[in-house]
Amino acid sequence: MKLTEEQINRYSRHILLKEVGGKGQQKLMNGRVLVIGAGGLGSPIALYLAAAGVGTIGIADADQVDLSNLQRQIIHSTPDVGKAKVLSAKEKMVAINPDLNVVTYETWVNADNILSMIEGYDFVIDGTDNFAAKFLINDACVLAGKPYSHGGILQFDGQTFTVAPGESPCYRCVFPEPPPKDVIPTCSRAGVIGVLPGIIGTLQATEAIKYLLGIGDLLHGRLLTYNALRMRFREVPIRKSPKCPICGEHPTITEVKDELDALTVCDLGH
Repeated sequence: MKLTEEQINRYSRHILLKEVGGKGQQKLMNGRVLVIGAGGLGSPIALYLAAAGVGTIGIADADQVDLSNLQRQIIHSTPDVGKAKVLSAKEKMVAINPDLNVVTYETWVNADNILSMIEGYDFVIDGTDNFAAKFLINDACVLAGKPYSHGGILQFDGQTFTVAPGESPCYRCVFPEPPPKDVIPTCSRAGVIGVLPGIIGTLQATEAIKYLLGIGDLLHGRLLTYNALRMRFREVPIRKSPKCPICGEHPTITEVKDELDALTVCDLGH
């Protein structure tokens, strides 16, 4: 499939890059990425994937836009308050790039639907706001062999790394199980600086684009942390754990399940 004159003009700055070019842009247009969460992290992720020309973008979230979201969830605006987040997000994505195929899932991910949801995608991005979803996404992607990007934020700190099932450490290699209740403060108690999800979410979108293009070094085995107050990034090496309950030498998790007692925290911020 050749690029049209309009597409050549739209993606000209990509095409000028020797690492991308016309063939790379076609890879992006044929790519399929699922974004789970349409809030703080999901907003910049969805906008930049749309602008980059990723052909099919799925976006999953069961929530509606609230006035308190607008401090950080830049894909939504004041007239969207009360609207389903996935529909609000789709409107902005298609406004940027009408050639997109945006698939909306107005539902929370759970053990019953996540495997079928991720099945048709090349890459998954975790933009969720609670530990239950984060462990669920990790387990589903590891069991299904789907690469994915983890992202988390709280107050002034953010973190991200990318999981390649069977090759790199997974989320449970670093965090074997959810923390005890009340150890991590909630969003309403702790807060989050509004620009933080933009920084971490943009990094996650970059990982997805690099994966689809097959270029650069992904955050495999590297936890990238960021502190906004000190304006400092730090890279922490992480390793596969032989005792990991899902990808270790003797896995005890062989199917997805919901972590019903996990505590909601401000990773995405509803």
